[in-house]
Amino acid sequence: MASNKELFEALRLLEKEKGIPVDYMISQIKRAIVSACKNLYGGNENVDIKMDPEKNAFAVKIIKTVVEEVEDENFEIALEDAKLISKRAAVGKELSISLEPKKFGRIAVQTARSVIRQGIRDGEKGQMLVEFQSKQQEIATATVERVDPVTGNATIRFGKAEAVLPKSEQIGDEVLKEGDTIKIYVAGVKESDRGPRAIISRTHPEFVKRLFEKEVPEIFDGIVEIKSISREAGSRTKMAVYSEDSEVDAVGACIGTRGARVNAIVDELGGEKIDIVLYSDDPVAYVSAALSPASVVGVEIIDIDAKSCKATVPDSQLSLAIGNKGQNVRLAAKLTGWKIDIRPESGFWGEDTGDESEA
Repeated sequence: MASNKELFEALRLLEKEKGIPVDYMISQIKRAIVSACKNLYGGNENVDIKMDPEKNAFAVKIIKTVVEEVEDENFEIALEDAKLISKRAAVGKELSISLEPKKFGRIAVQTARSVIRQGIRDGEKGQMLVEFQSKQQEIATATVERVDPVTGNATIRFGKAEAVLPKSEQIGDEVLKEGDTIKIYVAGVKESDRGPRAIISRTHPEFVKRLFEKEVPEIFDGIVEIKSISREAGSRTKMAVYSEDSEVDAVGACIGTRGARVNAIVDELGGEKIDIVLYSDDPVAYVSAALSPASVVGVEIIDIDAKSCKATVPDSQLSLAIGNKGQNVRLAAKLTGWKIDIRPESGFWGEDTGDESEA
């Protein structure tokens, strides 16, 4: 075998820096050599390649058939010449013929480089796919590498993977800057011709859920369960929680001592308001809680199959129950899955509230 220490040292360095296994790169080099031989030897791709990283050595042999009279020198070798290589050579048998690296020439080198580069890119794509899949539907801590000044889209890096956080998936009016460390939610992974692409978000409702799982041990341990989340990112989130253990204050666990737990999440979300309510199988109790921070006088079920109800609130709480542009009742409806019609206790409507009373 011919020594090629530099080649294997380069491969080991690539493995260390890029995380691409040496064995994978060797397989790509072998493909390149086979391709080069096919070009140089009239289509003959019957090649034996031995590469030994431990000994920093490799050897390439092309295989030809031994014949009495050569008709195609790319695939055949005369018995007389074959005997010079191996005394056991016989007509009809195959013979492995060692090739000198110089035999490959410029075309072989270019082909090898091209395939190796592609192989490295493929290897990096594979590494990225593994990285993305390991974080799928989880929170990852990422670094902002650059922000497009026109679109506002941010290129971020987490682990060895790179992804784009679109402006539409950023929270409210937050302004990201190069070098910022942020948390992101990996909603999914898509594979394309350009390689795997992570779908990342800071607006997804599951982002809030994962933040609470990390911040509240009772949720992580399964003592407290998040039943439902509705969210308008950058503005308000409603979350319904429940515990099978009657001794556990599910809402209090999420809020924390002096609001420490929920405030940590509010800070991460740039000041987004979070309403934490107690889930109930009783739709009357659940809808009443969901309309928090407004007080509710009563809830009347209109159509249980269509999940339609009417909530009555004190006149002084009407605007609070409906919320700015109907946001509070809209989020309560999403949270509970019930269509909610808000009515004032007095039965008297102001001039501009009728259109915003139902969600």
